[in-house]
Amino acid sequence: MDLDRVAQLLGASLDARQNKQAELAILQEEKKPRFSLALLQIVASQSYGNTTRLASALCFKNFVKRNWTDEDGNYKLPSNEVTAIKQELIGLMISVPPTIQSQLGDAIGIIADSDFWERWDTLVDDLVSRLTPDNPTTNNGVLQVAHSIFKRWRPLYRSDQLFTEINHVLGKFSSPFVSLLVSTDDLIERSVSDKSLLQPLFSTLNLIMKLFYDLSCQDLPPIFEDNLASITSLLHKYLIYDNSSLHSDDEDEAGPLEYVKSGIFEVLSLYVQKYEDAFGPHVEPFVRSSWNLLTTIGAETKYDILVSKALQFLTSVTRIQQHAQAFNDESIMSQVIEKVILPNLTLRDSDMELFEDEPIEFIRRDLEGSDSDTRRRAATDFLRGLMSQYEKMVTEVIFKYINHYLSDYSKDPRNNWKSKDTAVFLYSSIAAKGVITASQGVKSTNAYVDVVNFFQTNIANDLLSETGIEPILKVDAIKYLYMFRSQMSRDQWHDAFPLLVRHLGSSNYVVYSYAAIAVERILALTDENRQPIVSQDSVVSLSKDLLEHLFSLVEKDPKPEKIQENEFLMRCVMRVLIVIRDGVVPLTDSVLAHLVNITRMISTNPSNPRFYYYHFEAVGAFIRFAAPSQPEKLEIALYTPFAFILQSDVSEFIPYVFQLFAALLEANPSASLSQYYKSLIVPILTVDLWTSKGNVPALVRLLSSLIPRGASDITANNQVEPILGIFKMLVATKTNEVYAFELLECVVSNFSPAVLENYYAPILQMLLTRLQNSKTELFSSRFVRFYHIVSAKDDKGLGVDFYIKITEQVQSGVFVPLYLNIILPDTQKLARPLDRKTAVISLTKTLSDSAAFADTYKKGWGYTCEALLKLLENPPVPAATDDLIVDHDVDDMSFGVGFTQLTTIKKLPRDPWPDIPDLKRWVGKYLSTADVRHKGRIAGFVQERLSPDARQVLMSYMQN
Repeated sequence: MDLDRVAQLLGASLDARQNKQAELAILQEEKKPRFSLALLQIVASQSYGNTTRLASALCFKNFVKRNWTDEDGNYKLPSNEVTAIKQELIGLMISVPPTIQSQLGDAIGIIADSDFWERWDTLVDDLVSRLTPDNPTTNNGVLQVAHSIFKRWRPLYRSDQLFTEINHVLGKFSSPFVSLLVSTDDLIERSVSDKSLLQPLFSTLNLIMKLFYDLSCQDLPPIFEDNLASITSLLHKYLIYDNSSLHSDDEDEAGPLEYVKSGIFEVLSLYVQKYEDAFGPHVEPFVRSSWNLLTTIGAETKYDILVSKALQFLTSVTRIQQHAQAFNDESIMSQVIEKVILPNLTLRDSDMELFEDEPIEFIRRDLEGSDSDTRRRAATDFLRGLMSQYEKMVTEVIFKYINHYLSDYSKDPRNNWKSKDTAVFLYSSIAAKGVITASQGVKSTNAYVDVVNFFQTNIANDLLSETGIEPILKVDAIKYLYMFRSQMSRDQWHDAFPLLVRHLGSSNYVVYSYAAIAVERILALTDENRQPIVSQDSVVSLSKDLLEHLFSLVEKDPKPEKIQENEFLMRCVMRVLIVIRDGVVPLTDSVLAHLVNITRMISTNPSNPRFYYYHFEAVGAFIRFAAPSQPEKLEIALYTPFAFILQSDVSEFIPYVFQLFAALLEANPSASLSQYYKSLIVPILTVDLWTSKGNVPALVRLLSSLIPRGASDITANNQVEPILGIFKMLVATKTNEVYAFELLECVVSNFSPAVLENYYAPILQMLLTRLQNSKTELFSSRFVRFYHIVSAKDDKGLGVDFYIKITEQVQSGVFVPLYLNIILPDTQKLARPLDRKTAVISLTKTLSDSAAFADTYKKGWGYTCEALLKLLENPPVPAATDDLIVDHDVDDMSFGVGFTQLTTIKKLPRDPWPDIPDLKRWVGKYLSTADVRHKGRIAGFVQERLSPDARQVLMSYMQN
């Protein structure tokens, strides 16, 4: 392989002017043998620049992610290539610069997910063999590799398999690891005045702390427990350690000392929470040292993470009653609040600089629920930890400070506004109890406070006043309403909501952004009967100006990255469109123009997944409520930006666009397929489009919308076979099996048996092969559902006898074991009401009209009847239609990975049998009518083939 050409393409992929062409060329290179090893050669070679080497490491990581194993865990690469990668990767990672190490570490983590430890059982031995007593550079590389593998354990649930893996590691790694901790401590002692040695040694210590956490995250390792006294002594030594050689001159960036101490506090928090029985006797020195650190440390930003971790440790301590007793004294509590909590709650100059210079970053850090390690967040959590133990005492002590700060503010509001900010923050901290939810904010409050009265007395005026109020106090007031939104009545919101809307007009970025955040959450708020707190009518009356203003804020700076910067504004746009529903119709032209413009602008450079998710949800809501009355207008306007996305291969947006095309089609009341949609069929049948996992659900949705209206055109254009080719590709993988069945059900329901005559046997052959070789519970369930759909559609030329005929063509005699061992038992497992309804109809028609069950499968007739009666014991009730739209949690770890469904246009389950409301009555009537049609045959079968109990129940249905 030509390494120079690959390196050149990697370099070009970093250039925005040529990255698309370069990425396509790299995809071609990927198909060549040993491509992965070529990437590692480029990473290893110092003849290439660091940027190219980093790009190669990143490409290798992504290549491994896509190509290491299939969904069954089988290697997709040749075995010799797999072996070579494992042999080269560890040594390479140890030797490259840290920036490249992180990418290779991620790649190792991906491989470890699949292979470690059973298919890579030499890895730990390899790592241990490379550890040295005195070379921190080599050790750091080894520890980085170990951390990239062992950190995978942190979020996992306990299982035998997990503990087998951990025990495998501990058996080989724990003793050398403890020895490394001791030798590193010894080297530090001997290098106290050598800065060049101390820096890498503290990097080693930092990695040791991370691994200490990894190895302890599930259970206390025996070697740690046996040596806990000496280990905690070392931890304490470095918690209070100081050396001017390790001090950072930068006020904003933490240095090696801060990182090590932060890591120690993380370990301490873990041990207090999980291993208090063993660790409890060692806690007290750490609490004292935490106190000393927090009361003497500076306010510089570089200490923020360390202060946060120290406060998190103390919070963990307060959760345990015996340790919390140390704070059970009013004078001690006052000292804690005055010396630890207040200094970390009070706004600093650096906070105000962030507020003014990087407002979007200020908002993200400040938002309740953010995972930022801010001092304010950590101090608030510590205060709430104390509250959980001593609510009344903490409230009384805190109120002294709240009243002091409010009094200080009232003396000189212009200059003492920070005092009020502290007072409001303190009050909010003690007023909120429990988890603050994304949907409802604070659900439970401190019994000793009145949040509504405090707002009316001390905060409301900050929202009412037009001038003379500091912007940060406006933000405090808005945030207060946002946090305590569930504590206010509908009447109180009637007065407060317009105040929030008015602040969207503020000239201050943080103020209008927080107003958008609050408005959006209030509009999503419902009461216990799921009725909105702010009525649709009241929002419709505001909607024209509200939307126009929000769009003007979004589009203020036309650069794509600036448009996408503030996802909170777009989320508010989305929510308004969801709430006003068809109230958007009179605003169609204006809203459409804005949405098209934003789509066009951000398509050139997608940069914020949260923003464009909310944007496309907004487009979805707009289509849902505006398109039915004017479909052509929306189709014409949206075609150009959507076509650009597809033609330019904007991969981040393509799954959204296919969903929106489907929604446009479904909203169009015409029963036929216009040329607009016919032109989409050929492109979406391109196999390459279906190779991207994220595209598959959206493409199936679109194709399933096109087929019912365009079946005749699709048949005439010989496109049925390509569609079934896509089904074949999807059904072969567990990942896509559910989408394969959705497509198949759509095909069977919309094309006549004559059109599909030559395909039914191959289709069933594929399904039966999957059932035999790699059945999953989901596959089995969908197979049974598909059977019942075919069986129930006897009026469409299908039915159970048709299914039996095709099955017997595939393999003679296979139907009976299939029916008895899979179809009948798994029918009872069907969970969705509409699936169970279809099954009832299918089984009823089998009993009534199947020649095969009447003459050949006589025992099967009885089994079928028993299955039907069992289903009818608890007849399926269709789910209540719930029109509430709930968007995704964009902070969820899985958000944005692969496919994200747009909930504003989510396809609702459709009852294929709407004319059958009462199943029991229908079953009885259908069987009775069939009995007459077949001259009493059904009644005869009832007497001959059923047990007395079943006979009695079935006859009761037939006689009603």
